[in-house]
Parts: sequence; C-alpha cells; structure tokens
Amino acid sequence: MPIDTIITVGVIMLFVISIILHEVAHGAVAYSLGDDTAYLKGRLTLNPIKHIDPIWTIVMPLIMFKTIGVAFGGAKPVPVNPMRFRNPRKGMMWVALAGPVTNLTIAIVLAGVLFLAKLVASGGVMTEINMNVLSNAILINLFLALFNMIPVPPLDGSRVLAGLVDQKTAISIYRFERYGMMVLIGLIMLPNLTNDAIDPLGSIAKLAFLGARLLGAPFK
Repeated sequence: MPIDTIITVGVIMLFVISIILHEVAHGAVAYSLGDDTAYLKGRLTLNPIKHIDPIWTIVMPLIMFKTIGVAFGGAKPVPVNPMRFRNPRKGMMWVALAGPVTNLTIAIVLAGVLFLAKLVASGGVMTEINMNVLSNAILINLFLALFNMIPVPPLDGSRVLAGLVDQKTAISIYRFERYGMMVLIGLIMLPNLTNDAIDPLGSIAKLAFLGARLLGAPFK
C-alpha cells in the first residue's frame, strides 16, 4: 500500500475519533449537569455509527478540503435539553466549551506522543508515517477547537458567548441560529467572492498551523 494512502487512512481514523470525542464530551458534561438526554439516546458511546451526520461528517469535509485544503467537519450534534440544567444558559456554556477543550486536549496529548516518537525514531518509512499522521491529527484538532469557537450558531462559540453576556443579548444570539448555517456557508465562500481578500477560515487554518508547529509538528 502506498505511504500516502496509509497516512491518509491514519489521519482519517484519528479525525473520526476526535470528532466523536468532541460530541461525547458535550454529552458527558450535560449528563454531569443533570441532563441525561444524550445518555438515553445512546450518544455517550465511541461507536462511530451513532455519530455520523450526512452534512457535517461527509459534505462539510469535502467543501472545506476544496476551499482551504483542510478536510474539516464534525459528527452529529449531541441532543441536549438545557431546561434540565439549574441555570440553562450557563449550563449550555459549559456543555459547548467541553467540545473545543476536548480537541485542544487531544492535540496536546498527540503532541506528547509525537515528542516521544521523535525520541525513539529510527528513521525509515514507519517514522515518516507516524510523524505525518500525528502532525496532521494535531493540526486538525487545533482547527476543530478554533473553528468551533467562532461565535456563530450553531457552533460552540455562540453558546459560550451566550453564557457570558446578559440574557437579552443571549436571546438575540439564539434567535440568530436560524441564519447560522447560511452565515457559515458565506464564511466558507468569502475567499472565492473576494478574490482571497477576505478569508476568515484560511486565517484560522494558519493559526492552527502555527499552533501545530509550536506543539512540535514538523510543518514548514
């Protein structure tokens, strides 16, 4: 099997694991705060079939790869009932924050594995594969964390922002959710519409590359 194919398969596997852990983290925090909706629906599991979403898991990665060169997407959103929290707005803030924090944690853990891999590296094909897979997985998780913190519904950043502002402003953020997907598509298409003059997702990708390099990924 060609090296590039092995690397691609390895990166995809770690990507799938990462987006699943992202969603499980949402459900686990919700459960800890009193909402067992995700648990009852069988979403607190690492079974990938339970988390596949046609748009976020299949269509979005293809669009992102074609536009900014990073195959990014997500899993099916975990169901959460904020009315079961003592403070619904604050509860949703912590649930939302759990996802990006999980991806950041994964990136740091993988950076530690990459560091150890460098110490014991003996060169050759396996070293190249391990370095590439780990480096790209770090990059993807940093991008996941940064992208999800954009304060546009339905991304996690909007829930975090709603938990930090006053109730009136939070209600306005929630009402904006009906337009959220259109705004996200607009952000993705901005480079094409502005001849790359405005490229917010490209900027996030650059930040993710910088973060990955700081964590030891051998990107140039």
